[in-house]
Amino acid sequence: MARRLDVTGADGVRLTAWDHTAPDRTAPDRTTPTRTAPDHTVPRPARAPRPPQAPEVSAPGVLLLHGLMGHAGHWAPAVRRLTGGHRVVALDQRGHGASEKPVGGPFTREAYVADAAAVVEQLGLGPVTLVGHSMGALTAWQLAAERPDLVRALVICDMRASALGAASQRAWQDWFRGWPVPFPSLEAVHRWFGDEDPWVETPNPARGAFFAEVMAEHPDGWRPVFDPEQMLTSRETWVHDAHWDSLAQVRCPTLVVRGLDGELGRAEAQEMVRVLPHGAYAEIPDAGHLLHYSHPEAWSEAVEPFLNGVLTP
Repeated sequence: MARRLDVTGADGVRLTAWDHTAPDRTAPDRTTPTRTAPDHTVPRPARAPRPPQAPEVSAPGVLLLHGLMGHAGHWAPAVRRLTGGHRVVALDQRGHGASEKPVGGPFTREAYVADAAAVVEQLGLGPVTLVGHSMGALTAWQLAAERPDLVRALVICDMRASALGAASQRAWQDWFRGWPVPFPSLEAVHRWFGDEDPWVETPNPARGAFFAEVMAEHPDGWRPVFDPEQMLTSRETWVHDAHWDSLAQVRCPTLVVRGLDGELGRAEAQEMVRVLPHGAYAEIPDAGHLLHYSHPEAWSEAVEPFLNGVLTP
C-alpha cells in the first residue's frame, strides 16, 4: 500500500506522489493499492492540493521517476525491496497518472526538472537518491547536474544520452496514430500492446500489462489517462539533442542499468559510465526497456547493493 501525497510543482501544477514507506498508523488512512493506476473512470476535475505532508521518518529519501506514458504505480513490483530503511516516494509526473495535465503545458525539460526539485524540497527528501526510468532518468540526471545540493546518488534505467533524431519523433507520431482507440476492453489493451502492436516483435505480456495500467474507462471504451499529444510534446524537448554534457556534470555516485534487449545499447551505456565521474554499470539479462516492471526481482538484485552502499551512513 502507498500513501498519497499532494505536492505543488513548477508553475503551480498539482502533482501526486505516493509514499511507500511503512505508514504511520496514527495518521489518517489515505492509502491506495500500489499497482493500481488512477480509477478506471472518466477523469474528474483535479482537486485543490492539500499542503504537502511533512516527512514522518528520517530515513534517507529515494524518489522514483517513471518514464514517458508511465505512472508511479509501475514501480510497485520492484519497490518492495527498497523500503527497508529508506523513505521511498514515487511521483506521477505532470501529464501522467493522477497528477495534473495542464492543457497549455509547459512540458519542457525545465518544467519536469523543476517539478522533481519541488517534490524533493517540499517532502524533505534531500539529499535524495533519484531512481529514474527512461524520460524519468533524464530528468533525474539533469536535476543532479543542476542541483547537486539536493541529490545524494542516482540510478539511470535504460535511457540514452545520444540524440535520437527527427526520424524517431516521426515514428512515434505514426505509432500514436495507429492505436485502435478506444479499446473495447482492458483485455483488448493487453492483447494489442502485448502482441498485435506492429512494434512488438514477439509476444510481450508485461508490455500489455504496463499499458493496461494507464488506461481509463470512458463511455465509448478505454483510452489512455494521458494526452498523446502532450506525450509527443514532452518527447520533442529531448529527442533532437544529445545529453552528454549534463551527464558529465553529475558528481554523485551513479548506477547505469540496462536490459539486455532494452533501448540503451551496451556500448553507449558503458560510455555513459566512463563519462560519469563516479559511474557504475549493471545489466539485466532477458529484460527489455521495461526492466524494472517486467523483471522486478532481477532489477532489485542489480540496484539494491548500490542503494545500500550510498544510503548506509
